[in-house]
Amino acid sequence: MEEEISKDIKWAQINANVLHSMERPRRVYWIMISVCIALVAAGAFAVAYQYNYGMGVALLNRPQMWGLYIATFVFWIGVSHAGTLLSAILHITQSDWRKPIYRSAEAMTAFSVMTAGLFPLIHLGRIWDFYWTMPYLNERGLWPNFRSPLLWDLVAIMTYLTSSLLFLYIGMIPDLAICRDNATGWRRKLYTVLAVGWQGSDLQWRNFRRTYLIMACFLIPLAVSVHSIVASDFAMSIMPGWHVTSFPPYFVAGALYSGCAGIITLFILLRYTFRYEDYLTYPILDKVCKLTFAIAMVWTYLNLIEFANVWYGHNMFDKEVLIEKATGPYAPFWWTMIIFGMVLPFTLLFHSIRRNMKILMTVSLLLNVGMWLERWMIVSPTLAKNHEPYTWIYHWPGWVELTILLASFAWFTLLFLIFVKIFPSVSMYEVKEMLYHRRHVSDRLELDDDNDDSHPLAKGEVS
Repeated sequence: MEEEISKDIKWAQINANVLHSMERPRRVYWIMISVCIALVAAGAFAVAYQYNYGMGVALLNRPQMWGLYIATFVFWIGVSHAGTLLSAILHITQSDWRKPIYRSAEAMTAFSVMTAGLFPLIHLGRIWDFYWTMPYLNERGLWPNFRSPLLWDLVAIMTYLTSSLLFLYIGMIPDLAICRDNATGWRRKLYTVLAVGWQGSDLQWRNFRRTYLIMACFLIPLAVSVHSIVASDFAMSIMPGWHVTSFPPYFVAGALYSGCAGIITLFILLRYTFRYEDYLTYPILDKVCKLTFAIAMVWTYLNLIEFANVWYGHNMFDKEVLIEKATGPYAPFWWTMIIFGMVLPFTLLFHSIRRNMKILMTVSLLLNVGMWLERWMIVSPTLAKNHEPYTWIYHWPGWVELTILLASFAWFTLLFLIFVKIFPSVSMYEVKEMLYHRRHVSDRLELDDDNDDSHPLAKGEVS
């Protein structure tokens, strides 16, 4: 059986491999950076155009006042949950296979939240009125409306972003000290500041372990509550298809699902871009795929429960929205979501697919396409067919919304590309701990299985 990480890797080699990935990038890196910057610039132009001419250019109006903006906001919040949440859970459960992949997963969390936070501002229309969402007493003696989902989302995003960045940074401190000791110029100055005087003393390690564990315990309920708050944006309303008590666990399961699919995508890209075959191995990817399948089945089960409740229930408005999704103008997108989100995960049951990187890359991308469609199918069909027939109208995104949507993916990719060239994308110290543990355990087992009396330990010659 192939090991998760080979025991023959030297500790100096781990440092050299990870530090080498942060050196001068190749031409393909600059091509990707240029494409991302161009798309982000196009998105900035679309946002400026929208601010100059009003939200009408995004084809948003009553009752279709949310469109792709809020659907994409929910998608990015969902992608952000898997990294930090799974990292915290696997850290508490002492799962060693988490160690080579958690750094990139936590970075994915931070950048996804940064991307998600842009959409409420874009959707606000008048971004200069952003301060009205801040929970502070203003000069008129007025407080913001605490019943507004806009305020809920602001508090949730700021809390989760701050906690995720702290969790990511604290976990990097030992590696930043390694970077400091091997860097020159501006990088050495940067790492010196960020390493906060780390010398690897026993006291520092004990405080580091304690702090990291406390942060992990704090982030698990926080991550669940944040996406439950986003789910409450819908569930607290009386709109058909939204007023569902199962939305909070449904949203959390969907968040973990899309996040795990994103981890698979980043895993494959990092493995082949930086030649991390010795660290991002097939057994680790196999575990991530199995975890993705398990979460996909939970999400599918919650989806089927919602369909059954609507179908066998007595709310005619909810039933009409469900039938409209399956047979109306949105039907092609709804059925695509069903195929990509519910049927496609069964391919992860096949060992041959879990070992084929090209197919697995395609599957992971299609899974997230399905999850984005699922968010859109929550928003638009309900707004298209609500309680009042005279407000029924279908919404199809225009060039402004689509440009900003593409720009959000470019923004996320740009942040991640910058991150992997400044900070180590694989945790060096945790991979070393993993190797030490495996060598120590295997050596001890070999000694326990050795019944030869001539062995020095058997005679008690070595203490």
